Amino acid sequence: MEELLRTNDITLIPLARTLLDDAGIDSFELDVNMSVLEGSIGILPRRLMVRSDELAAARRVLHDNGVRFEG
Repeated sequence: MEELLRTNDITLIPLARTLLDDAGIDSFELDVNMSVLEGSIGILPRRLMVRSDELAAARRVLHDNGVRFEG
């Protein structure tokens, strides 16, 4: 698994996962429980992971749909 993105934006990961699902790319969200534990202050980012062999395709899907992020 490779990190596709890391963000504190609670709307970005659901958007990215939907776009990836539509493209047939599986993804897995990490750090969900840590983010929930810290409350709503948003200091702990969540990570979205994809298979190593699908990383380039996943980046392309997000880029083609106007999703901008660091990483």
